[in-house]
Amino acid sequence: MPHHGSDKSAPQCATVLQPALETPVVAVVRRRQRIVGTRAFAPRGRVHHGLFVLIRDNPSVRQIECFIAVSECGSFRAASERLGVSQPSVTAQIAALEKLLGVKLFERARSGALLSPAGRTLLGNARRIFQELNGLRDQADEICNRPGGTYRFGVTPTLGPYVLPHLLPDLHRKYPHLRLFIREHSPAELVEGLQSGLHDLALVPLPFDTRGISYTPLFREPIKLVLAQDHPLARRPSIVAADLKNADILTIEEHHLFYRQIEELCQRIGARAQRDYHGTSLDALRHMVVMGLGHAFLPALYVLSEIHAQSQLKVVDLADERLERMHALAWRSASPARAYFQQLAMDMRETLGKRLGGTISLVE
Repeated sequence: MPHHGSDKSAPQCATVLQPALETPVVAVVRRRQRIVGTRAFAPRGRVHHGLFVLIRDNPSVRQIECFIAVSECGSFRAASERLGVSQPSVTAQIAALEKLLGVKLFERARSGALLSPAGRTLLGNARRIFQELNGLRDQADEICNRPGGTYRFGVTPTLGPYVLPHLLPDLHRKYPHLRLFIREHSPAELVEGLQSGLHDLALVPLPFDTRGISYTPLFREPIKLVLAQDHPLARRPSIVAADLKNADILTIEEHHLFYRQIEELCQRIGARAQRDYHGTSLDALRHMVVMGLGHAFLPALYVLSEIHAQSQLKVVDLADERLERMHALAWRSASPARAYFQQLAMDMRETLGKRLGGTISLVE
């Protein structure tokens, strides 16, 4: 089940102001209407100069549909049968449309309804509008009923490059209409981006500020100890936390959540978080270990992707410490796509279990 953060939203309302009788009146109407002219207007019995807004309705979808049907069927009766409505209903729709446009669309004849010159001129535009409206409706139905769409997807640089290659191919096969614009940011920036609307969803490490955000935990990722092959500890069959007391542990830059996790670990086991050298990336940490500047704790997915058996590094687990970090898929609680994101989280979890089950552990 997704987790929900707190969210406060104020209802929107409309205010109607009642002018005094002496005040010129301006009418503003917004629904399916357009301004077609202006002239001076004053309340009865007074002469004032003001603004009068003459408003005319736009044709409705139903009116356009009836117009097209009658033109193609050649009669009101045949058009009503095609549309599945009564003939008087079609007649009323055409009459309303003719009144609205100020032109006669059809000439009534014994053989049926013939397009007038004005009707022939307007028919092509009516068909185009009707097709576009149907396309808009079909696209909206597709968004609701067939998962897909374009979303801005945030990831951290310490996770994204090492997990997305395992996720994206399966997601693309299952959701061919899904498009993700992927951006890398620190965890704090990802959360801020979700709250501000910069991102639609994000893969973020837990914990984080959940105000206005829902999330589904996906998996736990072990943290591995990495040391140079020629270091004395590398020859031991197992390493415990006490072996790292007073050892220099290299860390990534401070704005990463991973830095705080490693710093807390060092305080707990008595190791020294190296402050003279900060890696700008996980790759930088790996190279610093090879150079003998210290040891490093690196995420298991990075190790799986970048450190191979013949490298100059040894990768081990601390025998008496369970080191891991947890990742979640997060989105705004008010997002219209929240149900889809929840399903996406389930699919991601399933894919990760199949592809990376030997490296990570799923969160059920």
